[in-house]
Amino acid sequence: MHQQVSRPPAFRVPPLIKRNTALFAISQSFTGAGMQLAYGIGPLMVISLTHSASLVGVSVGLIGLSRFLVAYPVGKITDTYGRKPGILLGLVLALAGAVIVGLSMSLRDPAMLLGGILVFGMGMNAAQQLRVAATDMFPPHLRAQALGYVALGSLLGLVITPMMIAVSDRVAPGIGQDPLGLPWLMLPVLIVSGMVLVAYVRPDPKEIGMRLDAYYPDYVRPAPRSAEQGSTFSIVGLLRNSATRLAIASNCAGQGNMSIVMVLTSLVLAHHGHSLTAIAFSHMFHSMGMFAFTIPLGRLADRYGRNIVMLPGVATTLVGAGLVTFTSGLLPVTLGTFLVGLGWAAANVAATALIADHAETHERGRAIGVADSFAGAISVVTAVATGPLIEWSGLAAAGWTAVLVAAIPLVMLAASRIRR
Repeated sequence: MHQQVSRPPAFRVPPLIKRNTALFAISQSFTGAGMQLAYGIGPLMVISLTHSASLVGVSVGLIGLSRFLVAYPVGKITDTYGRKPGILLGLVLALAGAVIVGLSMSLRDPAMLLGGILVFGMGMNAAQQLRVAATDMFPPHLRAQALGYVALGSLLGLVITPMMIAVSDRVAPGIGQDPLGLPWLMLPVLIVSGMVLVAYVRPDPKEIGMRLDAYYPDYVRPAPRSAEQGSTFSIVGLLRNSATRLAIASNCAGQGNMSIVMVLTSLVLAHHGHSLTAIAFSHMFHSMGMFAFTIPLGRLADRYGRNIVMLPGVATTLVGAGLVTFTSGLLPVTLGTFLVGLGWAAANVAATALIADHAETHERGRAIGVADSFAGAISVVTAVATGPLIEWSGLAAAGWTAVLVAAIPLVMLAASRIRR
């Protein structure tokens, strides 16, 4: 895997690249609304059909499981056939899953609900290959910023989702639909719109990545790998490289920490007597932390280096988890959940850019897919473990677990420096 190049002179981004990036960002805003539904009302749907609070984390766990299942295979597809076919395949799956989820509430079928969430999650996580597409279209010193622009599209989804829920709450009783299920039957309109936008991206970002010097005349392509460095992609090689191994660990730490805190925030605020409005307010700030600052974080990662953003991001999630767990007021808990979202964004953007830097264009989908698979696995483990931890040992035990998960890459870095 080639090393990140030093910062070259500023390049002028071609209008074609700007256009493609804008199409991906707007598509992300439409399709991202579905993920907000999954996280926002998914647990309520599970309780509604199963009447079991102990299963509240199942929907979040299924989203993590779906990420684990599809990230690498779809990366293989996009490396072989191009980014657009993989993204569009994912959106088709997401559309089918959304319809299944919506119908499950009308039919009151919990098995159908869980199957629909799994299919939907597989589709949405497959569509995350658009992050790979963004890194393809930019030289190394602009990649993290490009990821920031695409991620910013999710911020608009935060506005769309409450509007869908509000309309559903008002309309559903009059047409004989479940208010929790109707938003999912509205979602295909957004998904199809996202598919149309992706279809207009031309040429395929993988083709751009293979010929970056044709779009950026001053860009100097790195020398191809020698025979000793290997010419085929290897998961073992990705994990053996200390830089990419730390990036994968940082991405997992941010995801695992956030999976716990997303559940913990609501429970902590409810435990201390705060209203549902206050809880929604706190979650809104968490989402702002996740998406509102991705562009400046990307610029910092491009200018000063990936680790300068990635590792402080992980440390920020650790501090945020501590505030959520060990304070009781609305403001400190909200600050904590905001910091968790902000730290996750920093770790995710910088880690993804770092992995893209160390992977050739024709293997980048698989490389980032491996990182996403590990993040999905840790999300499943933490989502499943959070409920029992709280039931057996209280809220503090889950909070300490979130702190410890975030500390893992920091310990890895310290151990590496001690060995040197």
